[in-house]
Amino acid sequence: MNLIYNSPNYCVVEFAASGIAQAGGFEIMHKHAKREIFLGGSLAEGFRRGVAELIASEPTIEQVDEFLSRFDALMQQPMTSH
Repeated sequence: MNLIYNSPNYCVVEFAASGIAQAGGFEIMHKHAKREIFLGGSLAEGFRRGVAELIASEPTIEQVDEFLSRFDALMQQPMTSH
């Protein structure tokens, strides 16, 4: 588990590949909505490509948060403390 992004609005954690999740995955958390989503498989790969393109443009925090907001509608899981 590796924290790769943390802003006042979002937090993104990357999970390394394992026996269960061959390609690993990402957990995106919306702090204010208190919702999260886990992206694995092809969704994780698409997210990884999108993040790589975004990072290449040297984005601001606002631009990264805007990118992550694309996943807001998919976040159905309530956040819980681990």
